[in-house]
Amino acid sequence: MPSNSTKILLLITLLGGMLVSVSSNSWLGAWMGLEINLMSFIPLMSNVKNMYNTEASLKYFIVQVLASATLLFMVVMKTLLEDLFTFESNTYTSAIICTPLLLKSGAAPLHWWFPGVMEGLSWENCALLMTVQKAAPLMLMSYLIEINTFSLSIILLSTIVGSIGGLNQTSMRKILTYSSINHTGWMLIALTTGENLWMVYFAVYSTLTLTVVSAIKLSSTSFINQTMMTNKETTLMKFMMFSSLLSLGGLPPFMGFLPKWIVIQAMITNNMAPLATIVVVTSLITLYYYLKISYSSFMILNSEPKWNFKSHKNEPTKNITALALSTMSLTGMMICTVITNIN
Repeated sequence: MPSNSTKILLLITLLGGMLVSVSSNSWLGAWMGLEINLMSFIPLMSNVKNMYNTEASLKYFIVQVLASATLLFMVVMKTLLEDLFTFESNTYTSAIICTPLLLKSGAAPLHWWFPGVMEGLSWENCALLMTVQKAAPLMLMSYLIEINTFSLSIILLSTIVGSIGGLNQTSMRKILTYSSINHTGWMLIALTTGENLWMVYFAVYSTLTLTVVSAIKLSSTSFINQTMMTNKETTLMKFMMFSSLLSLGGLPPFMGFLPKWIVIQAMITNNMAPLATIVVVTSLITLYYYLKISYSSFMILNSEPKWNFKSHKNEPTKNITALALSTMSLTGMMICTVITNIN
């Protein structure tokens, strides 16, 4: 892991690469932005002292280089056939160029690298991988994607794999990974219906992911059984973590339901009711395994070990950040409902 000054520099270039990619007027410029983004993220991931971090960074590097090389090849082919400086293309070209971008964002069935890489990362890098690293590929896909057999199959696979894949997991990182794959499917639906819609979904999803990660990091949990091993001093932190998880799953009183509600309305408006039914059912499966984690800890008569004395009283900044983010996820939906009713 690099020092703080190096980390800040790498984060700036990471965001800079993403901005270069999304603001480019040609595919070559977009590819260069993705490469700057990748080369900034690899040093952030790797850690000489931790073998798992190094392994995860190597896996991520190989997969992303494969996707980048494929994208560059496809862009050169598009240049020879059509034009480099246009994002407009026919159905076959758009499907071919979307494939490496789907691999970069970890959508099913190209998600095979995602759980393995997430398992070896620190929580900060997990948050980056689930949020910032998805922005540029999704933005580039928004220029190409349209409702056809290819996009519908990717959407269905992402939502189904994301919901069923997390059912038998015990690792919190893998559960969040499969939830992220499910949300990627929802964001792809939002891309087909409108550009502004996916931005709203992505903003809410990123906020909730950061909330969950900050709460989990504060409690130092990596597996489901550790979530129940928190003492009475950290009851508020436990409540923050589980309310944020349920919000990320899309339970109606919370903010996480708002973007899903908008996407469902857009699907029904576009006569996509069968697809809406399938993605809502898969979202309920995702919510089931979040409730499975939360239920035993929400019970009044849950077990608390006497030897767990770790307290977070000496970390006020982290406590305030996690509390502010979780409060946003709790009250966001209520505020939005009030505003909607007033209008």
